Amino acid sequence: MKVGVTVKYSKREVMQYVQEEEIKFIRLAFCDVFGRQKNISIVATELPRAFEYGIAIDASAIAGFGDVAHSDLLLRPDPETLMLLPWRPEHGRVVRMFCSIIYPDGQPFPCDCRALLKQAVARAEERGLQFLFGAEQEFYLFRRDENGEPTKIPHDRANYMDTAPEDKGENIRREICLTLEQMGIWPECAHHEEGPGQNEIDFRYSDPLTAADNAMTLQAIVKIIAERNGLCADFSPKPLEGKPGNGFHINMSVKSTDGLDHLPEMVAGVLDKVGEMTAFLNPTRESYSRLGGYKAPDYISWSKGNRSQLIRIPAAAGEYRRAELRSPDPMANPYLAFALMIYAGLYGIERHLEMPHPAEVDLYQADAETLVKFRRLPQNLQSACATAADSPFIQTYIPEAILAEYRKRA
Repeated sequence: MKVGVTVKYSKREVMQYVQEEEIKFIRLAFCDVFGRQKNISIVATELPRAFEYGIAIDASAIAGFGDVAHSDLLLRPDPETLMLLPWRPEHGRVVRMFCSIIYPDGQPFPCDCRALLKQAVARAEERGLQFLFGAEQEFYLFRRDENGEPTKIPHDRANYMDTAPEDKGENIRREICLTLEQMGIWPECAHHEEGPGQNEIDFRYSDPLTAADNAMTLQAIVKIIAERNGLCADFSPKPLEGKPGNGFHINMSVKSTDGLDHLPEMVAGVLDKVGEMTAFLNPTRESYSRLGGYKAPDYISWSKGNRSQLIRIPAAAGEYRRAELRSPDPMANPYLAFALMIYAGLYGIERHLEMPHPAEVDLYQADAETLVKFRRLPQNLQSACATAADSPFIQTYIPEAILAEYRKRA
């Protein structure tokens, strides 16, 4: 069995691989309700217990997971997500698996965000629909000072798609992409972005769960490789005032067993629900400093090619036909973001919603008479959380405990 290609593994195959390849440590990965990746390492001899019963964690120390009176949760690894961590030493090799989160009695934990995405995928499949996602993440590379602490000094002063020597991030992006490929993750492209020291790495479309796992993995790999090169990677929405913010553009498409084109209805559903979802797409106060400038949308609209719009439908045909949601930023929890986008897409498809007329204007330069025709996204985190709290749509699909944690941030 070879790790490093896109294959789904069984428990037996994982156990066999760990033994044959002399794997010493297994990282059990999960995330909190905000999408911050967490992990616990176990030695290889504990793997059978992890598969059968789970490995205990203190849930009271993790945002949204419980209090000291209800603190016992278990991690049960998903064998299909096995990946070798290629930057770890050959001696004492390490693999990683994402986990399901369960109670000691085996019942699923309701705030397991990965499980929430699985539920959304299952509901779509029941209706003969398959959603696909491809993510584009932007990040800045900053220098460190003489003490190794991060600064806000960009690694370079290059611009959009510049080349070396102006683009000093070229070799780092190459190292990131090669590392991802060693892990069986296939990036589509990488390039310098518009901001100084700003970079972007894009993925081809895949199933929602794989796409969300890959989004989580990318941020971890970028930070590790940046640090290894004496730099700091910053995924925050607006690292530098007056410069482009970091986006997490989400490309979404849908296939159906009935052979019909449901993309317009899917887009109509997302447009209808995006204001209610914004607290989960832009989950920090800083997120709202990014929206409304540097190609980050502020109004609820769509277009075929205009990058000032919330949703762009790029010129493509067949399997490449998709819609790009441009408002999210990298602080979003990808499991929650993708789940809500699926449910919003289903909302539009099930009700046969029609798309509004496209907005073929530059909304950044439009006058007040034009802008008044469009709904705006929430203008701050407090407003976004209040909108979510009042939404029957959000209440249906997001547990109250998760929403409560987001409201605390506001």
